[in-house]
Amino acid sequence: MRLDLTPYRRSTIGFDRLFDLLETNARSATAENYPPFNLERLAEDRYRITIAVAGFSRDEIEITAQQNLLLVAGRKDEKAGAPNFLHVGIANRSFERRFELADFVFVEDARLNDGLLVIDLVREVPEAMKPKTIAIKTGQPLTAVEHVDQGEAQAA
Repeated sequence: MRLDLTPYRRSTIGFDRLFDLLETNARSATAENYPPFNLERLAEDRYRITIAVAGFSRDEIEITAQQNLLLVAGRKDEKAGAPNFLHVGIANRSFERRFELADFVFVEDARLNDGLLVIDLVREVPEAMKPKTIAIKTGQPLTAVEHVDQGEAQAA
């Protein structure tokens, strides 16, 4: 099933990123679910992604953070000393996982330990983007400003 948001795109302005996100999510919903992962909210502005990458070394995993996208890829070298397995139960294939990130979410730390890749994310809203409380002053009422014509201002 393909998600078609064309009718909504025609009547909205500035929501292109949201529609792209919905369409991408719908396409990837049918994609393979390897490797398994957990998403965790640690605090209001802190998150953690834990990916099960058993059998991968640190050199075989690449994490790329772009604007609003986190890409985690694992590449196995198929040629390097292939053992003669009788049974393969641990998935050892290459993978690529994409995570859409909200604005101002950045990778703070990434660790590989005991077959789990742990990526800590933090949301840091710039000071200029944070809501501000405006103080209301009291005092004398404002006086009306008279409109001065350009010609009269030059003559004076």
